[in-house]
Amino acid sequence: MTISTSFFLFMAGFLIVGLLSYLKSRGTASDYYLASRSVPPWLVGLSAVATNNSGYMFIGVIGYTYVAGFSALWLMFGWITGDLIASLLVHRRLREATEQTGAVSYAGLLASWDGTDRPALRRSIALLSLLFLTTYAAAQLLAGSKALQVLLEWPHYAGAFMGATLVVIYCLAGGIRASIWTDAAQSIVMMVAMGLLLWVATTEMGGPEGALQAMREVPGFTNWTPEELAFPGLAGGIAFAVSWLFAGLSVMGQPHVMVRFMTLQRADQLVRVRLWYYLWFLLFYSAATGVGLLSRVLLADPASFDAELALPMMARDLLPAPLVGLILAGIFAATISTADSLVLACSAALTHDLMPTPKKKRWQLRGATFAITLLALALALGFNQSVFTMVIFSWSTLASAFAPLLLLWVWGQQPTQSQALLTLFGGVLAALAWRYLGLHNALYEGMVGILTGLLVFALTLGWESRRRAVSC
Repeated sequence: MTISTSFFLFMAGFLIVGLLSYLKSRGTASDYYLASRSVPPWLVGLSAVATNNSGYMFIGVIGYTYVAGFSALWLMFGWITGDLIASLLVHRRLREATEQTGAVSYAGLLASWDGTDRPALRRSIALLSLLFLTTYAAAQLLAGSKALQVLLEWPHYAGAFMGATLVVIYCLAGGIRASIWTDAAQSIVMMVAMGLLLWVATTEMGGPEGALQAMREVPGFTNWTPEELAFPGLAGGIAFAVSWLFAGLSVMGQPHVMVRFMTLQRADQLVRVRLWYYLWFLLFYSAATGVGLLSRVLLADPASFDAELALPMMARDLLPAPLVGLILAGIFAATISTADSLVLACSAALTHDLMPTPKKKRWQLRGATFAITLLALALALGFNQSVFTMVIFSWSTLASAFAPLLLLWVWGQQPTQSQALLTLFGGVLAALAWRYLGLHNALYEGMVGILTGLLVFALTLGWESRRRAVSC
């Protein structure tokens, strides 16, 4: 069996799973965007973690680990720890607020958390979501296209076109339910593919001891802190680790991930969701980091290829054709599972928050989905940037915008529309300025954005108190 045959067989299976979701479709906006809030815990957990990881893990994280070495382990530790803190802080309240408000979009929920609609805030959240989620979706299409280019020798644009086509099919078939079902199927393939490659690569190096010895021979590769730090010595190492904890915490600002928890049947099922989510997350991230480390000694010439192609190149060199097809299907399905989630989040923002009408027709929902997919495809074809860079940029900016506001709601604050808008844009501007100044390589810009957003809200409270004192 050839690589392409194996790949298409697995992709056909994913397509069938997505199309079967049509049988449960109810044709309403709530069903299209939230699956009528009827998804069981195990499916929510697998879908959320698959959407969170996606092509970013297969392509971006492995490429980053190839370059950074052991210091990339701080990224894994910080990211998962921050993600868990976010889960404990917000997920239950998020699901409860979804039911209380009846919101079908993340923007709608954040703008009407206390039952009072804030139109300017809702439109601002929707606009930022459209801008950065579309960029994020383009990164996923680009990640899948890179893998197909290496393993099947397709033109660089072919994978992006194929991915966009599958996104449209999934979304039109069953909306978010199709996305969730295919997430669960591909999460199993992702785990099998990554675990298989890790085992084969370790065996190729003569076991763990042989692999570790080879890594020690690469200058600086086994250093536990990166060369470029925000501060010298121990302080810099701690700042580096804490900044990546904020990267994990930033999950609360990602509409395409958080909407998964909005689809859960009941808020009291979150403990079971977390068991599925974090067990899979820890195992898969560990395997991906291990593969990234091994890729540096198995593909020892970093100047001869794009580091983000390390995984498909390793698979091609170490595995028989049918298993290479499995790896490729896992990579590609991962990118599509996140891309369709991002497109649906953008579609909800467009139809329910930027252009709201009393009753949505089915063609309007699907037309918005098609238009967003075309825009993401155009961005993927027009910008051949690093997948890791595109994802981190979008992830951090969304977190800087939405995470402070969500935390304020969860902590029982009641921001006015003006305060919420200042918090929103204060965080975004701080994160963008940090990246523009080139400081993001030393300290994660999402950390700066989230803390700035919270600081801006605190300043508005102080100003309001002073104004009231003067008026009295």
